[in-house]
Amino acid sequence: MNLQQQVQGALTECDREPIHQIAAVQPFGALFAVDDAGAITQASLNAAEILDLAAAPTIAAGTMLREWFTAEACDALHEAFARAPADEGVERLFGLDLTGDGRLFDCAVHPSGDQMVIEFEPHALRDFADHLGLIGPVISQLERLREPQELCDAAARLVRQMLGYDRVMVYRFQPDESGEVIAEDKRTDLAAFLGLRYPAADIPQQARELFRRNRFRVIADMAAEAVAIEPAVRPGGAPLDLSMSVLRAHSQMHLAYMRNMGVGASLTIAIVRHERLWGMISCHHETPRLPPFSLRTVAELFSQTFSLMLDRMLVRRAEKLRERARNLNDQLMIELAGGTSLVANLPLLEQSIGDLIVHDGISLLVGGEYRALGAAPTHEEFMALAPALGEGQSSAILASTVLAEQLPAASAFADRATGAMILPLSRTPRDYLILWRRPAEQVVIWAGDPDKAKAAPGATLTPRTSFAAWREIVKGRSIDWSEEEYDFAERLRRTLIEVILRMSEEVMRERQRAAEQQDLLIAELNHRVRNILGLIRGLVAQSQQDAMSVAGFAAIIGGRISALASAHDNITRDNWSPAPLSVLIESEFAAYLGAGQARLNITGEDVLIRPEAFTVMALVVHELVTNSAKYGSLSARSGMVTIDLSRSAFGDLKIAWREAGGPPVSPPGRQGFGSTIIQRSIPHELQGEAEMRFRLGGLEADFLIPRRFLAEASDHGVGTQSTARTRSAPPPPPAAPAAGRKPLRHVLVVEDSMIIALDTEENLKRLGVPSVRVESSVAGALQAIHEAAPDFAIIDFNLGHESSAPVAAALRERGVHFLLATGYAESASDMDTLGATGVLRKPYGQSELERALGLQG
Repeated sequence: MNLQQQVQGALTECDREPIHQIAAVQPFGALFAVDDAGAITQASLNAAEILDLAAAPTIAAGTMLREWFTAEACDALHEAFARAPADEGVERLFGLDLTGDGRLFDCAVHPSGDQMVIEFEPHALRDFADHLGLIGPVISQLERLREPQELCDAAARLVRQMLGYDRVMVYRFQPDESGEVIAEDKRTDLAAFLGLRYPAADIPQQARELFRRNRFRVIADMAAEAVAIEPAVRPGGAPLDLSMSVLRAHSQMHLAYMRNMGVGASLTIAIVRHERLWGMISCHHETPRLPPFSLRTVAELFSQTFSLMLDRMLVRRAEKLRERARNLNDQLMIELAGGTSLVANLPLLEQSIGDLIVHDGISLLVGGEYRALGAAPTHEEFMALAPALGEGQSSAILASTVLAEQLPAASAFADRATGAMILPLSRTPRDYLILWRRPAEQVVIWAGDPDKAKAAPGATLTPRTSFAAWREIVKGRSIDWSEEEYDFAERLRRTLIEVILRMSEEVMRERQRAAEQQDLLIAELNHRVRNILGLIRGLVAQSQQDAMSVAGFAAIIGGRISALASAHDNITRDNWSPAPLSVLIESEFAAYLGAGQARLNITGEDVLIRPEAFTVMALVVHELVTNSAKYGSLSARSGMVTIDLSRSAFGDLKIAWREAGGPPVSPPGRQGFGSTIIQRSIPHELQGEAEMRFRLGGLEADFLIPRRFLAEASDHGVGTQSTARTRSAPPPPPAAPAAGRKPLRHVLVVEDSMIIALDTEENLKRLGVPSVRVESSVAGALQAIHEAAPDFAIIDFNLGHESSAPVAAALRERGVHFLLATGYAESASDMDTLGATGVLRKPYGQSELERALGLQG
């Protein structure tokens, strides 16, 4: 139970309004809806005005888009529509000449049902700039932050600096769906909203769902009249769905609400975590304001980066709590598994829980024996609850701030123990651990009276006019139980169940082995996360070369990171297990084909790809599909892609990619980063093969994946285990290079991730190293050392299925200094064992290399 919980059936007026079918747009742009034949079915009434056409074509049944726009503009818009994701994606075009008179427009294209929606607004030529340079510095300011509150404070400040609004707030949703302002940056003369809470009804459920799907909303002028879309519904009565619209007009209720706050313009960015609305970045301005389309695109990319970093911080915090829970688990098992009564050891248990779960009292019922400490019910009072407790699910934890609302018998002791977290300890409803909290008088500061944001069904809601701080004093409830406390309680419950069952000595040994395996898995996870961060960093750096604009960069890097994210989801869905190659292929094609999967033909037997190879394949398939959609068979309606999967005589996977029915293809004039990924990823990282042939009839590509990266169906879910060998102590490492010595001329980089290797090579050359050799395997590195001994080296500790120890030994024998690049936390002992000069912790970039090499002044 939480404060201000929304009452079932008491919806706001906005909850009942179809705001995604509002049939109007804001006046700073115009809209066309176009069917498959290219005919305009619906249009905003200001289209001719926005296009500044003195004599505009009449829009009637059968009016074609080409009567308004040039053939070149129509082709560009249809190509953008083909690139847009089928369900919830918007494709952007900047500076497009729509009418052939030299005037430029910014366009947003997205699907709505079976139609293409085109939104366009004048291109701000003087204000337009390549805002790509903003992204790097902004992200670098966020990277050094470690706490969520620091991240939110920085986000408010940076967004205001980028967009220039009077006030920028970050607010988070509470369990009861109310929102609290947790960070703010504003003009000094404005009143502060920091710490205020807004009722859940201020953001209706429909608006929340829209924000989850379309995470960016701008209102340029709260007082501007909306422009109607005609006809309001298509022939047949279907309204136009504007869920993904950039220009969509807004509810009059919402506009009045914002004007009552003194807001003349707003921009809102949703913060979504695990497909749920976590919070929002909200920008307010007293007068009308509309940032350029390109700058709004940069802000949207910033919000995605913010969400990723926030999730990383929250995961790290949860991992720390889980570590404390595991330590407590071990402590309790040692103290309580010796056969003594758990009830007799209640003081020890209470002391062990400590401040991990704040509580005022504790009760324990095991085998009919009851004991309590602190603010807790007596034996008689507690036993009166037993029948009601037995009616619930015995394995589910119940957390309440007012237990009497669920169990009326608890009202007998509500004056001293109001809130409760009840942990069932057995399959039958008889054993329980309960943590109690006293009632606490709480003061909640609302932005106005929250009850004025509700209306009964059928009643009309008047927007609130007062947003002055409104204090609510809440009595008769305990403070809320946090999600972290609930998670810890679940772990504590499992520990106590083990104690109650009097674990055998064999089970204890199994637990110890499981703990060791967990530590190993955590270390492996840490290594993989650091590798992924390094991979993304390399992608960002390398992709800049292919981008010609903000939109191009956003599309390229967004697609590549989405491919990695999709691959990560597939292999972590079942505890880092192998995943089907067909799922990867079909998910990539779905972004371009939607329901038209008939243009993809996969032949042969499906195969499971191991996690260490899955992300490599995700990038390769993504680049192949993207290339086909831009230039190959998927760019034509009749084009087909055939993928044949087969096994070689040695069990290796052969992949044959064949395109047909598209435009004639020829080798590109220059090799971009996407082509580099296709041709070099599999040979470099998997020691496989890759070949591309540009035939007149379509692209042909053949790949070979070594058998060790494949898994049979029976292996699904079975991970690999690392082994360690005892080694004799190596000779002491050579002294680190001192400042003033001759500059480095030839550096060897041993790294099995191609993208990280390319990024390291480029950064070394930027630092003045004229010769850099990159190898991905022990054999290749040893051959490189034999051919030309480097004067310095950077070696990855874990080269997939092999260790870099032989490389380190060869370097030591020649007196070559080297750095150990690793994502593992336990690297100091490895450095001493291998004889490394130092450790280069992943992810690393140019500045880290510069410091490690001692090149800074």
